[in-house]
Amino acid sequence: MVKKRVPDWLNSSLWASTPPPDDERLNRYVSKSTTTYAAESPVEPPVPVPPPAAARQEPPKPEIRDPLINNDNGSSASSSAEEISRQAQLLQELSRKVVNVGELRKLASRGIPDGAGIRSTVWKLLLGYLPSDRGLWSSELAKKRSQYKHFKEELLMNPSEITRRLDKSTNPENEESECSGLLSRSEITEGEHPLSLGQTSIWNQFFQDTEIIEQIDRDVKRTHPDMNFFSGDSQFAKSNQEALKNILVVFAKLNPGIRYVQGMNEILAPLFYVFRNDPNEEYAAFAEADTFFCFVELLSGFRDHFCQQLDNSVVGIRSTITKLSQLLKEHDEELWRHLEVTTKVNPQFYAFRWITLLLTQEFNFADSLIIWDTLLSDPEGPQETLLRICCAMLILVRRRLLAGDFTSNLKLLQHYPSTNISHLLYVANKMRSQPARQIF
Repeated sequence: MVKKRVPDWLNSSLWASTPPPDDERLNRYVSKSTTTYAAESPVEPPVPVPPPAAARQEPPKPEIRDPLINNDNGSSASSSAEEISRQAQLLQELSRKVVNVGELRKLASRGIPDGAGIRSTVWKLLLGYLPSDRGLWSSELAKKRSQYKHFKEELLMNPSEITRRLDKSTNPENEESECSGLLSRSEITEGEHPLSLGQTSIWNQFFQDTEIIEQIDRDVKRTHPDMNFFSGDSQFAKSNQEALKNILVVFAKLNPGIRYVQGMNEILAPLFYVFRNDPNEEYAAFAEADTFFCFVELLSGFRDHFCQQLDNSVVGIRSTITKLSQLLKEHDEELWRHLEVTTKVNPQFYAFRWITLLLTQEFNFADSLIIWDTLLSDPEGPQETLLRICCAMLILVRRRLLAGDFTSNLKLLQHYPSTNISHLLYVANKMRSQPARQIF
């Protein structure tokens, strides 16, 4: 699996600096089972406001070219003007007392300009984490963040700490016990003994969770190793890794039917990155809690893809891949026949990763965020849009695929080439109502 190189601006020294104090799923995995601070003084979060034009410095974006497509669709000046206009429209919509989520979806589907914390706020609205009524934001955020803090206290606690608290609650006057955190042998119940094999034993459950926690820890450390935000020796990167780990462990314990499946860390990363880099200090400080609930909401539409028992069901991953195959056949039967009949490239060989990881591994990180703007904007959920984008990816490289054999085509689709993301999304959108011959 080869990840696309992230643009240089994502590896700015800013991400390696210390922040303020407040601050392959190609193989099934052995573990098949399925984090928030309390808001001390809730404050009405302000709507993101762009900095003055003279002081605003947008990070440079990489020039992306598809070797098969002419990208000279207009000057960079006109593109910049379009982004500024869209940013203004989004800010205007976010400033309303009651946000029109339908209009917000239309604006966001074309991509959300970087800066001013717009993407962070819009994603939370699109995922239903923030209500459309801005007057409710403060109370809802305080409630959710407090709930996540409670989850962490209950689910991330070592059994020794649980034992100490039990002792403190049952023997509040036992100073010696309180200081040492140890129970006398006569006071230890069977369920509290580290060697207990009982199903209700807190230690038995702790040991069962250890394997999953170790897997999460390994995967988190491998998340975007080319980005200083997620990787490296800086305290900032380590704190971000710890936040990702907390979220995944809490999710696994709250969802025993799924627990943790390798690859979930890749879906979690864009959410946390966007929320942690919100210029609103309060939002950034509570990024872990906000990310947890948005991750749960996002995964609710795809959770069946992570459940091995459902692989062959109508809601499982194989059924979804079949839908992609049918979509390609509908829009480009010649290409479908060449891939699946002539060269026998099973779509599971490439589409499995595309779909389960929401295209996070096929494009550089900055482009993935733009794709997610479109995915999250679909009022019917991201899956249908995801399939159209995957189909568009095949059609945009059709000439190379039609000229290739099994080996070259599989290599191409498992290492998708750089492409013009705007054009890719344009082609995918055209598929809503038009046959393939009318797309180009």
